[in-house]
Amino acid sequence: MRIAAAQFPSVPGDIEANVGSMAALVHEAAAQGARFVAFCELAAQGYALAPIAADPGMWLAEDDPRLEPVREACRSTATAALVGCAARADGDRPTISALVIGPDGGLLARYDKTHLYGGEWELFTAGAEEGRFELDGVRFSVAICYDNRFPELAEGAKADDCRVYVASSVLDVDNDSFEKVYPVRARDNGLYVLLANQVGNGDEGECRGGSAVWGPDGTLLADAGQGAAGLALVELPAG
Repeated sequence: MRIAAAQFPSVPGDIEANVGSMAALVHEAAAQGARFVAFCELAAQGYALAPIAADPGMWLAEDDPRLEPVREACRSTATAALVGCAARADGDRPTISALVIGPDGGLLARYDKTHLYGGEWELFTAGAEEGRFELDGVRFSVAICYDNRFPELAEGAKADDCRVYVASSVLDVDNDSFEKVYPVRARDNGLYVLLANQVGNGDEGECRGGSAVWGPDGTLLADAGQGAAGLALVELPAG
């Protein structure tokens, strides 16, 4: 199985444009043999909290028609995609979520960020469940940005026989997670770590991209580069 981390400059508040960018990248990744593609935290709305707080109409439902271009891209290419978004939840607050759309266009899994950070506490509700799904016999674990600072999430993924740890994040150019978190989670737990990061500006400042995949020994296997849309793709060895 080939897996991919995708990056693009999310436009704050423009769900249609962002969904269109994700659909195009699903097609691009599938053309290169990818079976699974991950996008960054809040990719659908952009990591700008004020517009999300001001307009509940921006919060996405699991079956939201605005996600149809991504669902259709998944169906037409037999590819699964993880979409980062602000999603509707019980109560009057949304969650920071990863919606995993399966190759049939249906919802394969949902994970809600459990460790909120900074101003996120004022707007979002924290999740309480682990993120897990299976594709082609491979078990995946999902975490979102600040979640990755907590090693027990990756440890739990290892204990649950996961092979791939997906980190949907928004990291600015000065963030040390590229060196001190993601390769460590991979090496300490024998996992493939797939990081999808934002490109461009948002509430967290300038984000460099650098979406990447680390192997189970912590070695960097693929990097999407900095400052532009792109993909980091890796073929998982059989078994």
